[in-house]
Amino acid sequence: MEDVQNPNNKEGNKNIIGSLFNGNNIFMLTNPSSYVFGSEDEDEDEDDDDDDNDTMETAIYWESQQALLQEILKQYRLIGSKVREGITRNVEGAREGNVCECSNPKVGGSSCAKCFRRRVVHHLSQKGFNATLCTSKWNHTSKMPGGRHEYIEVIASTQGRKKKVSLLIELEFRDEFKMAKTCKEYSKLISQLPEVFIGKSEHLNAIVRLMCDAAKRSTAQQRIHLGPWRKRNFMQMKWSANSEKRPVVVHIDYQITLSKLKQEVLLSDVRPASLEFPAGTAVKVA
Repeated sequence: MEDVQNPNNKEGNKNIIGSLFNGNNIFMLTNPSSYVFGSEDEDEDEDDDDDDNDTMETAIYWESQQALLQEILKQYRLIGSKVREGITRNVEGAREGNVCECSNPKVGGSSCAKCFRRRVVHHLSQKGFNATLCTSKWNHTSKMPGGRHEYIEVIASTQGRKKKVSLLIELEFRDEFKMAKTCKEYSKLISQLPEVFIGKSEHLNAIVRLMCDAAKRSTAQQRIHLGPWRKRNFMQMKWSANSEKRPVVVHIDYQITLSKLKQEVLLSDVRPASLEFPAGTAVKVA
């Protein structure tokens, strides 16, 4: 019988995290009922009805998941921190004046997720980032429904590394793991995820593995069904390495009201006579 992983054992947690990154099967990623006992081959007829043992095992499981997530996020933040700051500024810049440009604009004036991704790629490209829009597609199988998913990839140089690295950007990363009914421990894990993921695929896959296993555990505790679109194989296909990549061209219609233009002139201390409008700019007179 294997010992339960101590959430305070940092050395042990590092070994598990290495397994998460390498994609190895380890006890925390197998059937939740085998988490404490390790082997899936043990007698399934063991008495699992002891409430005290179940409560202890559940507490240990969630404490371990919490400690592992913290270690993964720590490593995630160490790589490309400067680049991440620059990308984050551009993401926030794309949010400002974000208007839906597709054939079915979103109600309320804000941009849909599809248009927002394209604006982010446009902003990043304008600032000199090597940014592309990626689309993952996969077919329906007997075990997994088909689907498609868009995300952003940036090829950038990071501090202390000669070779450029690929950074994946998921603008709604936290929302990818939200479910209607969850236990409080799972909700706590979600709250600690970055709202916008900007990092290497290794860190993304490690988080996906951990969160999918936690989702399985949460639904088991709630005694509800876990949809196939919530399982690890399906979730990992969203950020597949063999996705289609393409640049984005955004057609922006510049419409500036005269009152707003005057405010910008006053704030920037620029004389009106020196104003130069880019080609295609339309000035709307109120």
